[in-house]
Amino acid sequence: MTADHERVVVALDVGGTGMKCALIRPDGAVVHAERHPTEADRGAEAVVDTILAVAEGLADKARADGLAPAALGIVVPGVVDEARGVAVWSANVGFRDVPLRELATARLGLPTALGHDVRAGGLAEARLGAGRDAGHVLFVAIGTGIAAAHVVAGSAATGAHGAAGELGHILVRPDGPPCGCGRAGCLESIASASAVARRYAALTAAPGTAGSAATPATDGSAAGHAGSSAATTGRAGSDGGSATGPGTPPTMVSAAEVAARAAAGEKLAGRVWRDAVVALADGLATGQALFDVETIVLGGGLAQAGAGLFDPLRTALRDRLTFHREPRLVPAALGDEAGCLGAALLALDQLET
Repeated sequence: MTADHERVVVALDVGGTGMKCALIRPDGAVVHAERHPTEADRGAEAVVDTILAVAEGLADKARADGLAPAALGIVVPGVVDEARGVAVWSANVGFRDVPLRELATARLGLPTALGHDVRAGGLAEARLGAGRDAGHVLFVAIGTGIAAAHVVAGSAATGAHGAAGELGHILVRPDGPPCGCGRAGCLESIASASAVARRYAALTAAPGTAGSAATPATDGSAAGHAGSSAATTGRAGSDGGSATGPGTPPTMVSAAEVAARAAAGEKLAGRVWRDAVVALADGLATGQALFDVETIVLGGGLAQAGAGLFDPLRTALRDRLTFHREPRLVPAALGDEAGCLGAALLALDQLET
């Protein structure tokens, strides 16, 4: 029997832009990590070929290094039927009913688990990261969209159709902006990182908003409390995102930059940031009413705003709870390794069943 210190799991976290890949020991230690472009514009078949080639290369590297690849874990975005091992649908990578587990098992000859990227990240945070001391965890990833994973006793719920955790499509503003799903007012159309950046760009381009950047926020709300740590998470736009003239396309800046400008007292940024925080609190209050968790773990780009997000969000969430217990609200601890670690956990769990 192979000792645990020699066994590794081949783990792949596939996204629309890139793949994070690793060899991971059963205790969660990452032995080797690498990244590859997904190049989703080549089509689903080419993406599948890349996934299998990368996984095969990692398994070969493990053997060359004297390690024993015991299983393969792959996580992808979209709708995933984990029981059948099928990537049912994913707009990001072009999958439609791809039997990825079967294809990977045939190519590598390893027991293979297929899972959903956010659920896998939630599983890792619940068992190895910020939620490891709680039996009931809601992991919420806030980036281009918003998705969640409900983890109970170390197991993430998948739902009857593989679509559990779509917290971003809770209706929070019936008269709100259009969402990519086709409905108006979904949580992710207001509170995702891309929504924050998009709304700020639109407002700075609107007539009569020039000069608002110099006006301090005076309402003492989230705008006045946005933490300066957000400023370190990256910015876009070489001109600082100031108001544009008539007929000029809006300048896009990152949600992190919007948070930083809100912290510095910019009135318009404060308005956008406050509205996002309030909408997020509405969504989390609904999540807490449904799931009654001990800990809510926030991950993704927007969560890097630190106290500028967490302080006003805690207050807003507390104001929305009546008889429900207030959950502990914490930032994710595993960063962008969470998906790979979760993929490894899924594969290891499958070995034990």
